[in-house]
Amino acid sequence: MNAPGREKPLVLIADDDEDILELVRLRLTRCGYETVLTRDGVAALAGIRSRRPDLVLLDVTMPGLDGYGVTAELRRDPETLALPVILLTALAQSTDVSRGFELGVDDYVTKPFSPQELEGCVAAALARVNGQSQSVALLRPASAGDLFA
Repeated sequence: MNAPGREKPLVLIADDDEDILELVRLRLTRCGYETVLTRDGVAALAGIRSRRPDLVLLDVTMPGLDGYGVTAELRRDPETLALPVILLTALAQSTDVSRGFELGVDDYVTKPFSPQELEGCVAAALARVNGQSQSVALLRPASAGDLFA
């Protein structure tokens, strides 16, 4: 559900890699989302508190405060407890994924990723918040041209 007075869902994207940040912003903007960009965990928390996004997309390895730390902070605060969080990261070991889910993330997307996978995860997380069911094929094989590093 969009915040009152907002036409498009707002997605806060936090990643210290400028190329990934821009690629994700471009892709989500094309899908009809409004985006806010941050480059570290501390800025992400400040942006979340000031802009109240509908969803947060976090890289795990960022300076200052990593994506796990941001997620832990969000889950401790009653005002952001239900905010959908998707981790977008190259950390793909089962322990990394488990840690994210234990902290309360809604989804975990590993780099390299396909734009379609990312779109599906964002749409599904927002649909869950809105009480809608959505079937999304998240595990389709990506072609080499689809992948972001």
